[in-house]
Amino acid sequence: MRKLIGLVFILAFFLAIGISAHAQPAAQKPSEFQLKKKTVIGGDGFWDYLTLDGNSRILYIAHGDRVEILNVDSGLKSDPIPGLSGVHGVVIAPQYGRGYISNGRGDCVTIFDLKTRQKLGEVKTGANPDAILYDDFSHRLFTFNGRSANATVIDAANNEVIGTIALGGKPEFAVSDAKGIIYANIEDTSEIVCLDSGKLQVLHRWKLAPGEEPSGLALDTKNNRLFSVCSNRILVVMNAENGAIVTTLPIGSGSDGVKFDPDTSLIFSSNGEGTLTVIHQDAPDKYSVVETVTTAHGARTLAVDVLTHRVFVATAELGPAPAATAEQPHPRPSIVPSTFMILEFGK
Repeated sequence: MRKLIGLVFILAFFLAIGISAHAQPAAQKPSEFQLKKKTVIGGDGFWDYLTLDGNSRILYIAHGDRVEILNVDSGLKSDPIPGLSGVHGVVIAPQYGRGYISNGRGDCVTIFDLKTRQKLGEVKTGANPDAILYDDFSHRLFTFNGRSANATVIDAANNEVIGTIALGGKPEFAVSDAKGIIYANIEDTSEIVCLDSGKLQVLHRWKLAPGEEPSGLALDTKNNRLFSVCSNRILVVMNAENGAIVTTLPIGSGSDGVKFDPDTSLIFSSNGEGTLTVIHQDAPDKYSVVETVTTAHGARTLAVDVLTHRVFVATAELGPAPAATAEQPHPRPSIVPSTFMILEFGK
């Protein structure tokens, strides 16, 4: 009996140790991605997509009525491309020595010279061109027009409109597989449409459920996996060959951008709440959230440098929102003048 009692006390002792150990809060693992550099660009107005030219090392930043120019290696700013109207995105076509800018409020694309950055002309598009994509396979430019729910197709060789594709809903971002297929998120129908860049036809429409109101989109071309960030705080992984949902993962709120770094197998979701969700691709059909990095409120779009594996987000210091009106029931917060900035994160 005493032996039994002794064993009970010993067992209770070790159990208590175990409970005590588990009761202690786990040590917070330090974030691998840290803020490396802050570059104040200045100027007023809201911002949208970031585009990094890995060869010239230039980051193009859509910023209200202009495109900001930043060398990511030196940190030096150049004169912006001014006189634009509600800029959403920038793409480059190096073989033609030209860049293209989507003007949301101007219903057009502005063409500029990559060397001089002088404006060369404009091409009319559908209503409110948002995302813009240059497809190197077809040598065609695609603008995804929010109000007219279609895509305008421009031949980059002569800058002429060669077609319009009805999309059946409001497009957000788009990506190319560099083999003749383009994928675009459709926000109001919560779908991905699959386009033939040569025939200018919709090939497939794939539902993103349980994802709702998708915005940013990225593609792993090696494994044919699409990554779509949605307003209900999930990232949907989709098989780009057949539209099957592979899995979903939690992200922060207000995401408007996602990028995939193929060398590190990392997926980054930039969340307007002020976080960066970092997801690792363990296998083509297996993923895990590895960390959530604190960025800054409003940092909802991003660019990833696949050479240095660093992440760039844009934001500004934000003030209170103006009073709601019938025309603007959900007004944006005000921007503290001259605080627009680029934040660079890396390991």
